[in-house]
Formats: sequence, C-alpha cells, structure tokens
Amino acid sequence: MKINLHIIAPYEAMLPIIKECTPLFPEMKICVSVAELQAGVDIALSNECNTDIFISRGTTAKLIKEAIKKPVIDMNITGYDMMRSLLSASNLSNKSALISFPDITSFALPTIDLMEIPISVFTIDHIDEIAPLVVDLKNHGYQQIIGDTITVKTSEEYGLRGFLIHASKITIMKALEQAKELYNYINRVNIPSKIFETLVQNKHKNIVLLDDRNHIVYEHFTTIQFTDDLKRQLFILNTDIDLNRVKASKKYVADDYLMEINGFYLPDFSFKLFIFNKHDHLLKQEGLKVHTEDLYKPLIADSDQMRFTLKQIRTLYQKNEPIVLIGEKGTGKDFISTYIHSQFEDGLLLTIDFDKFEINQLKEIPLKGVRTVKLRNLSYVKRNHHKLPIFINMCVELKIHVFILLEEQNDPFSMKFSNKVKIPSLKERKEDIPAFVHYFLSTYHEKYGTIAVKMRDESLSLLIETTYPNNLDDLKLIIKEVALNENHLVIEHESVEKVLSEEKLNLKTLSFKGSLKDIEKEIIELVLKEENFNQSKTAERLGINRATLWRKLRE
Repeated sequence: MKINLHIIAPYEAMLPIIKECTPLFPEMKICVSVAELQAGVDIALSNECNTDIFISRGTTAKLIKEAIKKPVIDMNITGYDMMRSLLSASNLSNKSALISFPDITSFALPTIDLMEIPISVFTIDHIDEIAPLVVDLKNHGYQQIIGDTITVKTSEEYGLRGFLIHASKITIMKALEQAKELYNYINRVNIPSKIFETLVQNKHKNIVLLDDRNHIVYEHFTTIQFTDDLKRQLFILNTDIDLNRVKASKKYVADDYLMEINGFYLPDFSFKLFIFNKHDHLLKQEGLKVHTEDLYKPLIADSDQMRFTLKQIRTLYQKNEPIVLIGEKGTGKDFISTYIHSQFEDGLLLTIDFDKFEINQLKEIPLKGVRTVKLRNLSYVKRNHHKLPIFINMCVELKIHVFILLEEQNDPFSMKFSNKVKIPSLKERKEDIPAFVHYFLSTYHEKYGTIAVKMRDESLSLLIETTYPNNLDDLKLIIKEVALNENHLVIEHESVEKVLSEEKLNLKTLSFKGSLKDIEKEIIELVLKEENFNQSKTAERLGINRATLWRKLRE
C-alpha cells in the first residue's frame, strides 16, 4: 500500500527539486501543489480525505496544521540552507534584515554571529507584524529583507528587495524521510484501533464522533447518507448532551422513513458518540404513528391523586407490564403515556389507532427499534378480538412496553387485562387547575403574543369550582378565549366570568331531558364543540349536510 503524500510548496522554484527527489521514494504517491497561506490551507482541506500526510513550509505549514486533522510536516530549514542563503543575501545589499518567526531567527542568529554576516535579525509572532516592520526598516535605510514567501512578497510591495530562504534537496529529502517514518509509526500504532474500529462498524453501520470542540473527528456511514439535514439534526441533539446528561436521543421523519439518532457523552475522553438508525416502512400503514417530536410540556401533578396515579404507572412500566389507562375524554391519557415513555426509554414510541388501522395487520408491523406501543380507539375493533392479546404478549416478550387507552371503566377490553390505572378527572384533581391555568397562559403568550400573564385568586377559585365535561380540553379552550380577549397583564375577574357565561351551554354533558328535538340539539352542540365549531366536520360526523345542520341549530 502506497503512502499518499501531498506537498504544498510555497513557491515555484521548489518544484524541480521535489521532482528530483520523488523517484527516490517509490513507496510514496506524491502529489504537489504550489500555494501559500490560506490558499495552501484550502488545498489541504479539499484533499484531506485522500491524503495520509501533508508537507509544507513556514507560515503555510503552521496554518495547515491548525486547519486539518491529518499530520503536517514542516520542511525545517537546515544549517546549510541558512548559511548559504544568508551569505548570498549579504553579497547583494549593504543593509539587510531577516524577518521571521522564532524557529528561524533563533537558528539564524548563531550563524550570523559565527560568520560575522552584516544582517540584522527581527523576530515576529504573527504575520500581521510583517508589513509595519518592513515600513519601519525602510524608513531606517534598509534595502533588502530576507525571509519566507510572505515576507519577501510584502517587502517587494513596499519597494524593497526580497530575498527568499530556499530549501535545498537535503531539506526536502529529510522531510520525505520524516513522512515515511511517521506513516510507518502511525500505521503500526493504529493497528489495535483499526481492529476495534472494524468491530464497531460491524455493530453500528452509521456513526459520528465529535471531539471536545464539537468538531467531527470520525464518521462512518454504510446504510444512509450523511446529508446536511442529518448533520443539522446531529448538532441540535449535541446541545442536549453534557456532563450532567450523558445520553440523549432524537427522532425525525425524512421522506418515507424515520431517522433515530442516539448520542452518548464519553467523559473519560470528553468526546461524544452518535449512532444513527434508519427505520423503513414504519409510517406507510394508515393508523400508525411514530412520535418524533421533542416533549417540552410539563407533567402537572400537584394533587395527591395525580401523584399516586403516576407512581402506579411508573411501577408497572418499569416492570414491563401492559398498562390499561382508563380516563374520561381530556384527562391526558395520551400525554401521560408519552411522558412516561420519554422518562425511561430512548427507543421509538408507536401509536396504533384502530379507528384507521385494521387489527388483522398487527403481525405485519415492523417493531425493530420500538420500545413503547400505545393502543387507541379499541372500540372500533369489531371482530378478531383474540389477536390483540396475542400482539400484546408478543410485545412483552420483545421487552416492548404497552399502553392501552380507554375512556370507560366498563369497556369490554378493560376486562381482559389486570393492570388498570384510572386517570383522575379534573374535578378529582382540582389542586392541579392553577398550575394548568398558568401553563396555558404562558403557552398562549408565547404562541399568540397575548398580553395576560397572570390570573387573580378569585378568578382561579371560580375556575376551580367549574365543571369541565371534557376536562383539560374545556379548561384549555376557556383560558385561550380569556387570554385572547384580555388587554391587561393581570386578567380581570369580569373577563373570566364573561367567557364562562358564554361557554355555559357547552360545558355540560348530555342531560337526556326534554323532547327528542332537545336531546338532538344537545348532541349537535357537543359535537360542534368537539370539532372546534367547524360546521363542515360536524355535519360530516353527524351524517347530515351543512344546510340541515344550520337549520337544526336555528330551531
């Protein structure tokens, strides 16, 4: 295997010497470019992937070292090069100065003193110092400046003679020998790491490693492409990982597949490892949903009732037992199950909605990477009920957690499972209402720019004593209307009373009192509210046209 070497020469005169040296190193594939400073850096960056070692000189070599991860060898000036260049320069001008960095000037001073060469020496630490120094020397009568390519170029721009310190064949040969020794050493040292790298690649097909400065130091992709979008998602997840949170995950949907990224902080090295998994076909079936959104909502549990309920759920979840969550509409069954999953698992959360999903397709669901399954709308399952317990048992065997969401305590499906947890209604957890009110106010302030940020205690008391047939759905709607119509930072009590008065007809369950027409109107009003007063959706759900709906509402 040949060594891929790239020499970035700072000046054209070096090319014939490099060409003369190349045949002496048949084990090397040597590529040569001529560039200096940032131009040299750009060449190195564009060729980093297919190069083992770079060789350059002076300031250009220094800049390349800072920009890339591959080894860079600096063609250091030899004593012979220095003496030859200084003696030649001293013959061309009466007043000369050498301007360079400490590694050159510290080497040149003994030679100048020993040979009694009439050349002044000036040390710089940054290239920005060259131009002011050249101008100052010109004002003091200097005629010639000795140095590397940037020093010579700057001197000539200000009307002084520039004299370049040339690298000899010995210098280039020495650099090539160094490159050969360095490659052999790196190759020998890297054998154990290559073995472990192969093992990792066999287990994880797509990985990225970031260093302590969040630069990508290693990447390997086999089954997916490391696109700009994927890189952006990686760096978003990267912000969630540190010493206090050593593990985090992120999922997002791209085209017809789902991408999962798991990140790990490696404290012993201050590096971060990211593993990518692509899940195909999971979203192609109607009624299936993989949850990829980040969960930023808080779980409010100030009441003893809710804290006890959560403790039950957590205990059953950790034991990987199927959990039946029973609760009225709007009690938060869906959110609670998602929240519990996010607390304990980094894998996928899959919801199966039997309103759209056919139970006969259960066995066809790809469960790779799934860690929690939610089953919703079981009332739509009219036959083949026996397939549900079979599927749930299979999930348990695969270490997949299962939530079954039901609204009624006496639902036929609830009888098939023993781990039933009742989610309390809002009237059973009134202590939580103030926290929900303040959270909803903050949400609408952020989303809609509403003014109100606080509610008076007397208003809170009124909301606490209000009945909410649809629980949190009703409370959320009321707070939204109050916030949108309030012009003060603190909500006026009259504003709350007004909204509650307007919503009074909607905040009720079916009474089944009065005539058939009265009950029918109650049903229409409840469905209309559930569809957020969208008359088209309400008519479609009730199986009537909009004109009939409008007429019945007017009666």
